[in-house]
Amino acid sequence: MEIAAINQTGLNKYYLWILILSAAVFFIPYLGYVHLFDWDEINFAESAREMIVSGNYHRVQINFQPFWEKPPLFFWLQVACMKTFGINEFAARLPNAIFGIITLVTFYFIGKKYQSPRFGFLWALAYFGTFLPHLYFKSAIIDPVFNYFIFLGLYFMFRSLQQNVTRKNALWNAALSGLLIGLATLTKGPVGLLVFLISFFVYFIFHRFKNFPDVKKIILFTVFFVLVCLLWFGQEIWENGLWFLKEFLAYQAELFLHPVASHGEPFYYHFVVVFIGCFPISILALPVIFKKEKNNTTDFRRIMKILFWTVMILFSLTTTKIVHYSSITYMPLAFMAAIYLEDLIKTGTAIKKWVLIILIIIGLLFSFLLAALPYVAMHPQLLLPYLKDPYAAASLNVSVHWSGFEMLIGVAYLLLLIISFYLFTKRKNKIAIGLLFYATATCLFIYLLAVVPKIEKYSQGPAIEFYKSLQGKSVYIWPIGFKSYGQYFYAKKPATPVYGEKDEPFLLRGDIKMPAYFVVKVSDTAFDTTCAGCKLIKQEGGFKFYRRDPGSTTK
Repeated sequence: MEIAAINQTGLNKYYLWILILSAAVFFIPYLGYVHLFDWDEINFAESAREMIVSGNYHRVQINFQPFWEKPPLFFWLQVACMKTFGINEFAARLPNAIFGIITLVTFYFIGKKYQSPRFGFLWALAYFGTFLPHLYFKSAIIDPVFNYFIFLGLYFMFRSLQQNVTRKNALWNAALSGLLIGLATLTKGPVGLLVFLISFFVYFIFHRFKNFPDVKKIILFTVFFVLVCLLWFGQEIWENGLWFLKEFLAYQAELFLHPVASHGEPFYYHFVVVFIGCFPISILALPVIFKKEKNNTTDFRRIMKILFWTVMILFSLTTTKIVHYSSITYMPLAFMAAIYLEDLIKTGTAIKKWVLIILIIIGLLFSFLLAALPYVAMHPQLLLPYLKDPYAAASLNVSVHWSGFEMLIGVAYLLLLIISFYLFTKRKNKIAIGLLFYATATCLFIYLLAVVPKIEKYSQGPAIEFYKSLQGKSVYIWPIGFKSYGQYFYAKKPATPVYGEKDEPFLLRGDIKMPAYFVVKVSDTAFDTTCAGCKLIKQEGGFKFYRRDPGSTTK
């Protein structure tokens, strides 16, 4: 026992550095290896680019027009990176990679305070080695930053309510909570405050409002929240009046009440996404998620459960359902997985059979899909008879080089999972846990380098390359029949002229003064009869590319 304690003490010194090194190695390299993906990645990167081009860092824009959907904080982070590394994919994704490192370090210190250095390490490791959280830190979407501020704001408010905290520290924690929820609101809008308020309302109901914050805490939280929000909302209202705030809030309500951009999904959508996408923590957390908690007002576990269920239910009720809407649940999910894993290590017991069986089933499924995707891409004739969409069928005609080794990534992942599962049965839980999460992280790292760029060539690749070929030219560029932000970011569209969907008839048949280029999916067979004087330049994959010159005959 003494030797084990000494070994554990020695390990405690290295947990933090292992996490920092792992996150830096896995999150930062090759961030720009593949194009940004429509819609969200290109959308957000374009907003940052337009801030730089226009010199207006306070107004969020798309196509140099007001963009009501998001506040500017995340775009400011992207702008800072673009100013340093250039306007490119690497800079657009770097903020999330940095926040990935910060998030793991935060989990470590909170977990260390909650229970032990090992628990903090397990919490961070579980988050690091899970599919969706890992992928999000290598993306250019807003949610990893947004989720971090909400989580930390909730944590500091929880700390302010604890009896073992001094009065001074409790007030500071309440103020910090308001500041962080304000930052969350500046990142993605009022939904950050909504998640926070609902989570604590449920928490207080469980505790019969016994530890409800006093007036000073509420005032401090509110003051700091409002001051942070005024950094942007205040100036916009001062310069543009209340119409701006009305437009912004109206759009937020529209997202909640009505399906936007064809993202209406069934009620259970987020449950499926989280269960499948958060392998393996979604399974390892199950014994804790459904375990009845003791009535302990100081237990951080309860507020983590409440956060998880609040988000799952809230975004299941919204009519617009997008994968990353429920992504803040990944944080408490990793926490609950860490509780179960810590118990396995501490007690030396074997993993529950039903947990292991589900791990095996989902692990087999993922391994099969990872291996099957390159194989099908190399043998498109297997898929073509089942494709009814001409665009999807034509997309497979893009010339992409496959070496065959790409399938081995899925095979290798399966072998590592089998070894990990075997070690669990032998109660070698520490090794099994480390192998499980590092195998997942390594698999994702290699797959993103070897497979994803090739798959992207089948989908948006031809259109993106076409946009890039028109950079710096005085032309119109417009997609027909589908929505995209690629023509803005990858063609480096200037601030003028401004044209959009309402100008489509003019671009197709009007008296244009410079060439107009159109990107059309091959499934749009009616385009040739709607465009005056358009000439087909080429067809590549699922796209056709047209040019219309000034002076073309109108119809």
